[in-house]
Amino acid sequence: MSAPTSPRISVLAFGAFGVGTSGYIVAGLLPALTGELHVSATAAAQLVTAFAIAYAVGSPVFAAATGTWERRTLLVAALAVTGAGNLFAALAPGYGSLLVARVVTAVGAAVFTPAASAVAAELTVPERRGRAVALVFGGLTVALIFGVPLGSLISQHLGYRTAFALVAAFSLASAVAVRLALPTVAPPPRVRLAERFAAGRDPRVLVMLATTVLACLAAFMVYTFVSPLLAATAGVHGTTVTVLLFCYGVGGAVGNFAGGRATDRWGSRAPLLVVVVAITIVMALLPLTTATPVAAGISLFVWGLATWSFNPPVQHRLIELSPGHAGLVLSLNASAIYLGVGLSGVVGGAVLASGGPLLLPEVAAALTLVALLLVGAAWGRVREPREPVAVG
Repeated sequence: MSAPTSPRISVLAFGAFGVGTSGYIVAGLLPALTGELHVSATAAAQLVTAFAIAYAVGSPVFAAATGTWERRTLLVAALAVTGAGNLFAALAPGYGSLLVARVVTAVGAAVFTPAASAVAAELTVPERRGRAVALVFGGLTVALIFGVPLGSLISQHLGYRTAFALVAAFSLASAVAVRLALPTVAPPPRVRLAERFAAGRDPRVLVMLATTVLACLAAFMVYTFVSPLLAATAGVHGTTVTVLLFCYGVGGAVGNFAGGRATDRWGSRAPLLVVVVAITIVMALLPLTTATPVAAGISLFVWGLATWSFNPPVQHRLIELSPGHAGLVLSLNASAIYLGVGLSGVVGGAVLASGGPLLLPEVAAALTLVALLLVGAAWGRVREPREPVAVG
């Protein structure tokens, strides 16, 4: 086992950056996509929905189907599929084939992220697992901070195809790095499909998954429509919104690592409760705390910090509840994340149409309050697992 700052854990974070950029990049490419494909913004946004649905469905299915694969081989294959999907997107002749490419990309991402989290936990001493998992998810936050703006910049000058091609190249390079840097990691013992999904029937696991769906739905329904929200509260547009989103991303990076350290120090329960309370308060106050550009920058930093502190304690709790099926429950959690993301556009759009942008954070706060009540009511006592974490 190794510390979470070891090169092999860092390689997993680089892979997560590749799959994270693959997932988030469409948001930065929307103007180029609408212009080059001659489709509406609504149609272009369906590329996000296609990715999210394919990810949500594919994560548990492929976790079960590849349960007996050696883990390094699985991670390399997942990154190769992600790279191939992005290359297909760069070469796709039209909108329909681009939708298919997004589904292919999502399959690779759906396999990689939970498997990488489980391998990071396996390769790290128990008292540092929270930070190891946070480091992997740090790749996703860096994708949010740099991947999306960089993709947007590239697409403005060289077209969206070049952006997809560069993400493909990075994903394939990450596959090579994982193959060279990681040791072989044995899969868990072979079990029947029904036995693999038994962990998902644990009520405590279901509560965590429901909490993830609600938190991600709340966060992304506001993030997706943050431009009209900031226009209504602070009167800002264009480049200023990009700078404010950068503040959110920086807060997210800080929050991700802070969440990992807090989980290692205090366990999963206290940090998770504190984080959900913080998210609820920040959401509820957003219409008031984003009245000026400076205040909005501070508010979005705090919002990003609170939101991205959420993942480490949730994943730690899931591993704690089902140490023998860590890969499976983490894949279910990944599905829950993208289910929330997929629902956010639909729910957020309905709220925006019916009540305007100022209602978005209030509805989001109500959703996270429900998540808080779920966690507080259903948290049960659990003994520290004696068995090693399984990575399948």
